[in-house]
Amino acid sequence: MPQHNAQSSAEPTTVIGVDIGGTGIKGGIVNVENGTVVGKRYRLDTPRPSTPEAVAHCVKDIVDELSTRDMAPAKGSPVGVTFPAIISHGIARSAANVDKSWIDTDVDTLFTDILEREVEVMNDADAAGLAEARFGAGAGVDGVVLLITLGTGIGSAFIMDSELVPNAELGHLELDGYDAETRASAAAREREGLSWDEYGVRLQRYFSHIQFLFSPELFIIGGGISKRSEDFVPLLDLRTPVLPAKLKNNAGIVGAALHSAERFKHI
Repeated sequence: MPQHNAQSSAEPTTVIGVDIGGTGIKGGIVNVENGTVVGKRYRLDTPRPSTPEAVAHCVKDIVDELSTRDMAPAKGSPVGVTFPAIISHGIARSAANVDKSWIDTDVDTLFTDILEREVEVMNDADAAGLAEARFGAGAGVDGVVLLITLGTGIGSAFIMDSELVPNAELGHLELDGYDAETRASAAAREREGLSWDEYGVRLQRYFSHIQFLFSPELFIIGGGISKRSEDFVPLLDLRTPVLPAKLKNNAGIVGAALHSAERFKHI
């Protein structure tokens, strides 16, 4: 396993985070002490087809570019990567919006070999949830915090006392005979042409059900639709407070970097 060098204690601890999506892969240098992205992100299109080898080499290109910058972490330092799949012990157990050949791929080992440095891979919603719990809307909140991302589907992250409980797939709860995300995702609203009031009814049913199951202290809503939170959050009648995500498009990068830094004791 590659070794990394600790940064000077006088400098902020930085780690590279990479967020893999179905259409684009973006990375950034993250100050893992305060959750900020240092400098501009670097983005490349997701390869077509998005096979494991092709995506891994794209991630390497992003890490190589970020490593040339003045604020780059020490050579050989760990990298955190998000992936749109269930990740169990570094292995992909599903494949959303990427090539199906990812299923059962040892993603940790593949990326570690190609990047020639320590890599920790995690689910994309988990990364966003961890970032929001530590540095965003959930900072300082004890107990259960649930991040729900409303997009093409519904992603989720389960946080307990600021620690991640990985691979909570709450978008796939069966609700009223349907897979919940087919009824309450942002894509479902657009597909069915729902007004905000009509969509609010769907969200009320979904969030009420999750509230009953887990009694969270806070719901955080992420995804692009969170920018329009004033159009639907006031329609929800819940015991649990609801806040929009704060870190927006940086959340995955920040969460991945933080998780890797903690996993490899880089902070």
